[in-house]
Amino acid sequence: MSSLASEILIFAIASSGSYRFKQEMEKTDDVDIIGQFGVGFYSAFMVADKVEVFTKKYGCDTAYVWSSQGADGYTIKECEKESVGSVVKLHIKEDTENENYSEFLEQYRISELIKKYSDYIRYPIMMDMTRSKVKEDTKDSDKPEYETVTETETLNSMVPIWQRPKKDVSDEEYEKFYHDKFMAFDKPAKIITTSVEGVVTYKALLFIPSKTPFDFYTKEYKKGLQLYSSGVLIMENCEELLPDYFRFVKGVVDSQDFSLNISREVLQHNHQLKTVANTLEKKIKNELTSLLKKDRETYETFFNEFGRQLKYGIVADYGMHKDNLKDLLMFYSSNDEKLTTLSEYVDRMREDQKYIYFAAGESTGSISKLPQAEMVLSKGYEILYCTQDIDEFTLQTLQSYNEKQFKSVDSDDLGIETEDNNTDTESTDATLKFVRDALGDKVNEVIASKKLVSHPVCMTAKGSISFEMEKYFNAMQPEAGMKAERCLELNMNHQAVKTMSELIGKDDEKAKTYAEIFYNQALLIAGLPIEDPSGYADLVSSIM
Repeated sequence: MSSLASEILIFAIASSGSYRFKQEMEKTDDVDIIGQFGVGFYSAFMVADKVEVFTKKYGCDTAYVWSSQGADGYTIKECEKESVGSVVKLHIKEDTENENYSEFLEQYRISELIKKYSDYIRYPIMMDMTRSKVKEDTKDSDKPEYETVTETETLNSMVPIWQRPKKDVSDEEYEKFYHDKFMAFDKPAKIITTSVEGVVTYKALLFIPSKTPFDFYTKEYKKGLQLYSSGVLIMENCEELLPDYFRFVKGVVDSQDFSLNISREVLQHNHQLKTVANTLEKKIKNELTSLLKKDRETYETFFNEFGRQLKYGIVADYGMHKDNLKDLLMFYSSNDEKLTTLSEYVDRMREDQKYIYFAAGESTGSISKLPQAEMVLSKGYEILYCTQDIDEFTLQTLQSYNEKQFKSVDSDDLGIETEDNNTDTESTDATLKFVRDALGDKVNEVIASKKLVSHPVCMTAKGSISFEMEKYFNAMQPEAGMKAERCLELNMNHQAVKTMSELIGKDDEKAKTYAEIFYNQALLIAGLPIEDPSGYADLVSSIM
């Protein structure tokens, strides 16, 4: 082997860190590794059919050319070269029907690649750039003339913004980086900078958006942070650095502890990456908590955009992350219909209140008017409004907060003591049986309500599936035919129900008309479709 070849091999092992990485991964038999020198040449042969390296050592009179076509080894010969140093020459492949190799000879493409992958290399990357400029002596004329000028320009910025001390970077500079780097248009709700030294040394610059990206809930959206190794981009979207419930976070992580040529498969099982991911997760959680406490308005704006994602995080993985996320949740409530945290709700609970009450509906306005919510509200108890399809799933997964169980206003046992003014149990039983027979399989049960105050009727769901869940499942999978068990509740003290009871045995047909009207009214109040709107209108007209 020639002295030059020996020098190349020694240089490759000494400077790339490959030998150190190989030692770290020596227990894994299937790790295929090459040094940085090798990575460069492998990538070169993706676009070139021949690569030449002309080199002349300082103090030597002889120069050499290393040449390879990427298949059958290489050759080393003496050559003519006046100056010391090295020149790498790539012979670009001919264009084919499927590949346009000549694009890598265009200056804009070269500069674009350098800006993307090597913008933060600590050494200047310079290139002769040809541009059209106005001639100096014609600048002020009505018809300026142009000339083609070639100038050597430095294409990379060299010093990444996350490497600069935070005190030396303005918020405007951070925002400009956020807009330019991630094609964002909103002002970030929170800018997070962190520098860690320990098992893994890294710096990170993270942004919490204030607006949902247009493709956030589509498969085109790419989660993950940009991963750099000493300023060199090695992965544009490293998904392993973020849990799915924080997938909205954008930013960069830079660590010299990651090898340039590490594969995605190896990276997925890399304990160093997992250490970074765990630290970042805690950092993001703490920063969001701080934002909630110190800048409520900004947090509420953020939550209105990304709260659904946090709720999905609680439901996902069988509730594994619920303790980590529960204090970040907010719901609208009957307390002035403003957003509230679960902690704030519990702090406001009355001494005699046993449960955290919630009700589901399409809007806060519709929920506040639910007949079954009337009893809870009359006692001065607060109700959380579940207006998103994920809300009930979230509360069911949480089960409780600070040892206070969640309770739907549809529940049979609301934990509220009420006076039973209905002394005629025989008449009540007869009425309930009549209505159940009249409606048939339209309802699963007809009961005397303990929660209705001024309304005659309401429809509640039995079992684990609520009406909002029914709507959600049927929207996702209409063919499944998911249906909640329907329970019709009658207020036996309401005059309309009493009128129906008096008709039983005297005018059963008219009593059935009342039963049908009550049933359809209950469906409408619950936000469920009625089977025959025209028929319902006729029933109402018939008793007017």
